[in-house]
Amino acid sequence: MKVLMTSGTVDYLLKIKQKYPEANIQVMQNVTSGLAYYEGNNDEVFEEERIYETVDMVGEMQDEGFVVMNHIPVTDEGRPIFEDRFKNRSGKIEDMPGFQALRILRPEQRNTYIVLSQWADEDSFISWKNSLSFKEAHKQQDAKKQEKPSYSAGDSYVTQYHMVVGE
Repeated sequence: MKVLMTSGTVDYLLKIKQKYPEANIQVMQNVTSGLAYYEGNNDEVFEEERIYETVDMVGEMQDEGFVVMNHIPVTDEGRPIFEDRFKNRSGKIEDMPGFQALRILRPEQRNTYIVLSQWADEDSFISWKNSLSFKEAHKQQDAKKQEKPSYSAGDSYVTQYHMVVGE
């Protein structure tokens, strides 16, 4: 499945959402910006978008919640390794209270993947980060903290958003 995202002010993004009510566009915001998120096949919902292909997905994106996006630059040669790692993950995140959805997104252009998780609220995400399940899922990563993974094409970074419920 294709995922399209575009940035802008929340007011602007809500107008796009109103223009395409059948598209199920979801709008989210953080302290500095707004983001519109769309899953589907309509390539005309945004004028300027970032396009991703879904590598793995669990759950349905909800109109309410808290979203965490881990942006991970991956080398061309490392794409299969990175994708295989997530396709064969332990799956413990799905059992956590407050979990709503997970998307592993491959960029159509550029090299930065997005691992998106959606939670009922920020407290649910914090509980996951402090859980034994999180520590187990990331123990291999912690063991090699000083050494970048073979697929790495640079430093990763995280963005967090709250969903905007608009009309």
